[in-house]
Amino acid sequence: MDNDHYVCTGCALLCDDIDVGLEDGKVAKVHTACRKGFAFMKGCSNPLGCMVNGKRADMDSAIREAADILRSAERPLIFGHANSSSAAQKKAIGIARKINGYIDDTSSFCQGPMVEAILEGKLKTCTLDDVRHKADVIVYWGADPANSHPRHMSRYSYFPRGKERQRGWEEDRTAICIDVRKSDTAEICGENGLYQIPVKGDVEFMDALVSALSGKIPKTSYDFDKKRLLELANILKKAKFGVIFAGLGMVYALDDREPLYRLMDKLNSVSNFHLIPMAGHYNMRGFNQNLFEETGYINRVKFSGAEILHGPEYSVVEALRQKTVDAALVIGADPLTSLPRSVVRYLEEIPLIAIDPCQTLTSVKAKVTIPCALVGVESGGTAVRMDGVEIGLKQIVETDRLSDEEVMTRISEAL
Repeated sequence: MDNDHYVCTGCALLCDDIDVGLEDGKVAKVHTACRKGFAFMKGCSNPLGCMVNGKRADMDSAIREAADILRSAERPLIFGHANSSSAAQKKAIGIARKINGYIDDTSSFCQGPMVEAILEGKLKTCTLDDVRHKADVIVYWGADPANSHPRHMSRYSYFPRGKERQRGWEEDRTAICIDVRKSDTAEICGENGLYQIPVKGDVEFMDALVSALSGKIPKTSYDFDKKRLLELANILKKAKFGVIFAGLGMVYALDDREPLYRLMDKLNSVSNFHLIPMAGHYNMRGFNQNLFEETGYINRVKFSGAEILHGPEYSVVEALRQKTVDAALVIGADPLTSLPRSVVRYLEEIPLIAIDPCQTLTSVKAKVTIPCALVGVESGGTAVRMDGVEIGLKQIVETDRLSDEEVMTRISEAL
């Protein structure tokens, strides 16, 4: 057993207490990690090969072909990044600027609105370590960490005994689940901890909570027990350190963020509440922060000389739907799996470059595939946890594969 602890890049929790056992230079045993982390750290079952036009190629040829595709394109897209190291993300931003390209990531159709509000200072946030040590009221809103982030509740939120929460979940913490269904997380929160709302009922529930927190009788168009709403408001008011974990259920229910702003403002006028987006991929938050520092935007950017354009028309979804891009480089993502077929079909019609440690549906359709090392296992670097904390990643095993940063550096040099 290796004496060092490693960081798991299986999700955005970036758990840093992982033990591994090596055999023949490969990860053979993984201890402490959850089922998702275990599978991730064991590596690819189908490693990606270096290919050009469906034929085996050496790395130099693949790099040259990728650079030629990007150089020849009038409106190239660079997409992905959520499963890439921060250094590779910065290189990708530099390439997009150099080629006047579009650049976007998975946050443009998931947690982007929440991360953007936090980076712009519109939502109060905290760290997962603050939650572990201080939080007494925890709200999982449209989130199911029991399945999406299996160690979330045990390591950071509900179950740990923190410095100020020595008596743990039995006496020191209250867990609440607001969701459209009785999820596994809701089961843990208990029958009294679940506030089940109808699909797209989040805005009304937020406004009803604001009324209840203001001492008014809450109203909703759907039949919800007003007494339970008032009881919930009372719990939230008494919180010494509260946190809302915002899941995709909340994100997709909000057409704009104003109802959430109203709720958070009210909560912080009567109590002390924070919000953390439940980012999924291990470095989505890192890309958002890196692009924000470079451009003032977290995603959906188009470089045009010295000008930086931003808007929904520059998102990966709209760019593919409207067929406004004519080449694409995908790194650390698999859009042909994660996006609707009607949208991503266009990727098969344009020159496509895929950079990944593993074979994916996207790489199968790519004109050029370039394998890279698995970050956090075969290469090191840094990533940003879902709460905005930067975490260092150590290499565990040796590999002859280039890191994702090295691949992006070589493509940039070849342009």
